[in-house]
Amino acid sequence: MSSAPATTASTDESVPPVRLAAVFLPAPLPREGRIAFWDPRGGPLPSPDGELTVVRPHGSTVRRRTTPSLTLPLTEALPLLVRARHDPAAHPATACWGAAALHALGLTARGRLLPGLTPTGHDAWRAGPLDPDDITHLRAIAAALPPEGHAVPLPGPGPLRLPDPEALLRSFLDAVADTLPRTPAAPYAAGRPFAAREAQPLPTAQAWAAEVAAGMDAGVRISLRLDLSAHALFDEDGGGSRNAGAAIVQVHSLADPTLVADAAALWSGEADAAFGPRARVDAALAVRRAARVWPPLDRLAEQDAPDVLALSDEELGDLLGVAATRLAAAGVAVHWPRDLAQDLSAAAVVRPAPGSATDGTGFFESEALLQFRWQLAIGGDPLTEAEMDALAEAHRPVVRLRDQWVLVDPALVRKARKRELGLLDPVDALSVALTGTAEVDGETVEAVPVGALAALRDRLTAGIRPAEPPPGLRATLRDYQLRGLAWLDLMTSLGLGGCLADDMGLGKTITVIALHLKRARTAPTLVVCPASLLGNWQREINRFAPGVPVRRFHGPDRTLDDLDGGFVLTTYGTMRSAAPTLAAADWGMVVADEAQHVKNPYSATAKALRTIPTPARVALTGTPVENNLSELWALLDWTTPGLLGPLKSFRARHARAVENGEDEEAVERLARLVRPFLLRRRKSDPGIVPELPPKTETDHPVPLTREQAALYEAVVRESLIAIETAEGMARRGLVLKLLTSLKQICDHPALYLKEDPSGERLALRSGKLALLDELLDTLLAEDGSALVFTQYVGMGRLITSHLASRAVPVEMLHGGTPVPERERMVDRFQSGATPVLVLSLKAAGTGLNLTRAGHVVHFDRWWNPAVEEQATDRAYRIGQTQPVQVHRLITEGTIEDRIAEMLASKRALADAILGTGESALTELTDRELTDLVSLRRES
Repeated sequence: MSSAPATTASTDESVPPVRLAAVFLPAPLPREGRIAFWDPRGGPLPSPDGELTVVRPHGSTVRRRTTPSLTLPLTEALPLLVRARHDPAAHPATACWGAAALHALGLTARGRLLPGLTPTGHDAWRAGPLDPDDITHLRAIAAALPPEGHAVPLPGPGPLRLPDPEALLRSFLDAVADTLPRTPAAPYAAGRPFAAREAQPLPTAQAWAAEVAAGMDAGVRISLRLDLSAHALFDEDGGGSRNAGAAIVQVHSLADPTLVADAAALWSGEADAAFGPRARVDAALAVRRAARVWPPLDRLAEQDAPDVLALSDEELGDLLGVAATRLAAAGVAVHWPRDLAQDLSAAAVVRPAPGSATDGTGFFESEALLQFRWQLAIGGDPLTEAEMDALAEAHRPVVRLRDQWVLVDPALVRKARKRELGLLDPVDALSVALTGTAEVDGETVEAVPVGALAALRDRLTAGIRPAEPPPGLRATLRDYQLRGLAWLDLMTSLGLGGCLADDMGLGKTITVIALHLKRARTAPTLVVCPASLLGNWQREINRFAPGVPVRRFHGPDRTLDDLDGGFVLTTYGTMRSAAPTLAAADWGMVVADEAQHVKNPYSATAKALRTIPTPARVALTGTPVENNLSELWALLDWTTPGLLGPLKSFRARHARAVENGEDEEAVERLARLVRPFLLRRRKSDPGIVPELPPKTETDHPVPLTREQAALYEAVVRESLIAIETAEGMARRGLVLKLLTSLKQICDHPALYLKEDPSGERLALRSGKLALLDELLDTLLAEDGSALVFTQYVGMGRLITSHLASRAVPVEMLHGGTPVPERERMVDRFQSGATPVLVLSLKAAGTGLNLTRAGHVVHFDRWWNPAVEEQATDRAYRIGQTQPVQVHRLITEGTIEDRIAEMLASKRALADAILGTGESALTELTDRELTDLVSLRRES
């Protein structure tokens, strides 16, 4: 074989080396072996770096000839060979060497590297030990290697001899193994021998190298078969342990895994025919190598028949534990008895006291504590008390149970001895049942509910089928609303409570009204909500449950006298100040609407709400978590007190890990605990969006503030006096001025009084502005976007100034906005940079495409509904992919309220009367006008 030049040639990209034939050129130091590329067709190479002597066919014989070649070190050749393995244009010889390269890389990645010495006594890594599968794969590559892949003849006189493909491939594997570990960092990590690139002479390591070669490369490996037969465990009289077990030594041939012999036969020489004349020496070396991993094997050399190794309790326990892992890593397999059960497990079991109810009601009303104890099982089948007693008395690594040997972990024995873990109250037990885990001595362990507690858990976690609509409900509930009704009915009937956290517009209010009717309790339902929602609740109850009593507990004349079922509506502020009065009443259910108002458990409002007793609590919110998980704790600790434990422990066990994203298991554990008590549906959920109409319109009744009501009545009184004495155009002008003034007062007193829109108390002076804050808080928390329309530019500026002071990203588009800026505003809104856009109704009611918006808010009413619909169509148009929620803000008892009634109940008549807008109202008589504009107060 010709020697390669000392310098490394660079490849010429114009002729890909993979198109040429590759051949491996071994070297005395394996890592100095090289790959040579040459053209079997005899063509010239663009950039050859030397010549190669190859054997080629010549008629009916073969001859040597010299051909140009490109020779690369392994570090440069390996990437080319790997690429050639999957390149259809590669030469077959190069593709075969690519397969060998992948196999060599795989062996190295698996750590199959053996230290050894070259014939000259220098360090060299070799590939090994090889499994039977490795050897089979190596032989398959050798069989496929074409003549061009091993065409370089062996050196020496005499006839031409080509290298054996399998031997050449084995040299290549050794060369790769000797190359890859020698990185710049290797000398610092493993020391200079077997790490440096240059040859390291190791003259004193010859004996050690021979032992490694014999034990690992001679095709011999030992294994241990564990024997736990009864005679090996006990004395003849049954009086105690003599040996805990025995290890039967077996010897295997790696080249042919079907050849197995016990060590006694091998030591006697009977296996020479199968394993070769060095069988006994090779086996002894393999045992000596294994003894370095597990010292008890040293005793085999001292025995006359070294095929059985008696084991003590400690040795058996070690072999059944960490020693087996160490031996396997060293190539020594440990075979377990077929009847050895290794799946003994322990779980913390929670069970109610005998006789507890299974429907949940009696279970949670009971003051009895629940049993909490360890339960051991084999293969998931629980052990009896007697079997656990036998296990507790065990002093050996294995115990005979149920006609089989059981591998015993000392930790499990301790649990069998100390089974009782204490007692749990019902809420803590339910928490354990839902999460499937419990804290025991600072450790999180598996927990399993049994009996009535398991039945309750199954009820809570089972799928909910839609409920039947209750009698008296004047509405058709969608399927997801019927499922929500069934879930709330289940939770409240169990005395657990729940949080309905549906997105805005999915019908939480009507679901609770249906729940009240379904529960059919004589005790009333208390609804606590923001003041801006009182009117909406009253209207919804009157509309969907006519005949059900409803009263407001709000204002100076509030009273709870003569309660007779039905609904009582109050605000968070009133509830806070009148908590003792409310707590004295008998409530069938308490509902907290927009429950994020009590997300701070230390606030006076949250504390007051907790003082009101009731068997059923329901929280309604579209944003159960706005800032952190403590808010979720506050809601669920009100609906189901004690479920999540104290806030401090909740934050330590669940919240911090979840909020920091550190522990996926903590996320799943919290989800399992919370999921049964919180029903969260989004508009994007499967099965909900198809049921929703493309556009949902909602009227939001809003109360006037005291300032608004006083201004409203004063303007009505003064204007009607002037109108009564006017005629013709003057009268029409006064009517239009009155209508405009009243609409501005309904929007905000500052708009009517032409005050500076700045100020921190803007929302306190207008019910509409306060409600707008709540709507925007909810939809922005859901990552939504909104259009806010108003017919007054002054009101638009006031809204914009107010939202900007609250750090809400907002812009305003009106008739004076330049066209280029108008387009930039639209682009910013559509991109999500500005989630709230305030628009002048006339200027922006047509010609804009704002499909980013999922919500449209009409801050004030336009007399012609077609104008409002055109404005709504800025979002509800082709290209819109999400349901659109339209919110109309209507002040209660005002002219807006009267117009809304006309538009809702007499649409055809309203179209005829109001078709031309406000001018039609100027023709009303004084009496009709008085009836239209007079302020009506709710009783």
